[in-house]
Amino acid sequence: MRIRKAVIPAAGLGTRFLPATKSQPKEMLPVVDKPAIQYVVEEAARAGITDILIVTGRGKRTIEDHFDRSFELEYYLERKGEREKLDEIRAISEMASIHYIRQGDPLGLGHAVLAAEAHVGEEPFAVLLGDDIIPDGSLLPRLLELFERDGRSVVAVEEVPAEETHLYGIVEPEFVEENLARIVDIVEKPSPGKAPSNLAAIGRYVFTPEIFDCLKQVGPGAGGEIQLTDGIRLLTRRQTVYAYVYDGVRFDIGQKLDYLRASVELALDHPEVGQDFAEFLRDLVLRRKII
Repeated sequence: MRIRKAVIPAAGLGTRFLPATKSQPKEMLPVVDKPAIQYVVEEAARAGITDILIVTGRGKRTIEDHFDRSFELEYYLERKGEREKLDEIRAISEMASIHYIRQGDPLGLGHAVLAAEAHVGEEPFAVLLGDDIIPDGSLLPRLLELFERDGRSVVAVEEVPAEETHLYGIVEPEFVEENLARIVDIVEKPSPGKAPSNLAAIGRYVFTPEIFDCLKQVGPGAGGEIQLTDGIRLLTRRQTVYAYVYDGVRFDIGQKLDYLRASVELALDHPEVGQDFAEFLRDLVLRRKII
């Protein structure tokens, strides 16, 4: 079955970015000239997703406004003859059919995904975290390809340093082919020295709808929240779930350093400012004697 729906959880409070996120969602923080979540929506749309549900929370109304039509702005740009900007603004609201639901209580990522059940129904679907940017957009198409081939849920993972495994859901893999493993087990934020591997789940997933029943049955886990990791763990007891090892570039813009890295790398690739920005960085390195 071809996957046409995606869920983007975007209800987190963004406390690591205070005070910037006191009055705006972390997903709306600009990365060069787009809010972070627009990169995620564009990635989904390019992969063939036509129906996107964004799970929001209190104070996230600007996300809805961003992907809505802005008739006043469009009228102003049209009168000014700024056709290129007008087309760009209109394209934002036409990338996919975008819907919204509020996660009533901040009870964890698993709870946010569960909030999408009525919208998703009995279809398989993708999950993309709203603060993870994959610049080349290659990961989601690969996950969709694997699902269409095997009909099994698949979780994107990447290698992390051993000292950071306590920050992630960590899988115990049984490799079946290069970069693809059956998940034997998955543990949320294992204590140091107890991780089953150094393969950490990152912000891209494809699920069969059975994940919803699993999330209903698991109780509160780490941090007193309903953990998506715990739902995946129960799902592995009922059906084969795969882990795909991704070795490309990913930015978690919920982390300050990754946010800065994303801003620099995407600015360097930007057709309008990339060359000038590269020259600025070269001058900065020389002036500050960084190297």
